[in-house]
Amino acid sequence: MSRRVPKRFDMEVRYERARRRNMSSAKSGLHNCILVLDGLKPDFNIGKIFRTADAFGVREIYLIGVHAFDPDPAKGSVRWVKYQVFEQFIECFQVLQNKGYTVITLEPGCSDLLGRVEFPAKTAFVFGHEEFGLSFDRQDFPDIASLSIPQWGHVQSLNVSVAASIVSYEYIRQHGKPLDQGLPQKGASVNTRYRCKANE
Repeated sequence: MSRRVPKRFDMEVRYERARRRNMSSAKSGLHNCILVLDGLKPDFNIGKIFRTADAFGVREIYLIGVHAFDPDPAKGSVRWVKYQVFEQFIECFQVLQNKGYTVITLEPGCSDLLGRVEFPAKTAFVFGHEEFGLSFDRQDFPDIASLSIPQWGHVQSLNVSVAASIVSYEYIRQHGKPLDQGLPQKGASVNTRYRCKANE
């Protein structure tokens, strides 16, 4: 009977393989938008956010305190999206400031709401840990703005990868480059009953 490889070790092996591909293939995305993932869990959401970043041509992803994550939910996107790893948020914040970025956290209960705020062209969005939120004290960073995604339901909570997708789309709605500046759009790889006119 074969010995099972521990799940964490297996994830680290797959991550290292993806990291090496990233080093040779990744380039800065088309748009001046950076997603900052502050201490997220390493299993599902980080990979899904890489997939979103690739789809929307996000400039880069910054990881705070995350040294390995499961690349499988990214469906290959880790290869193409540039990213940097920082130990502490302060290091990341200083880099963003030096590059001229406006930093915005996504938090519940803010008076500023997504869809009613105009983003500067160079904007970095910070997403905190799924349970514990941000790793830093907001009062130590008075230059950081905060906003909420408006919600009408009972739970008032979105999965962090879903929130990153919504925010990225709103940024693209405001500052997106023409589609012909990106990679050519492909038709569906699965059999669909109805096709959009562009694929006919």
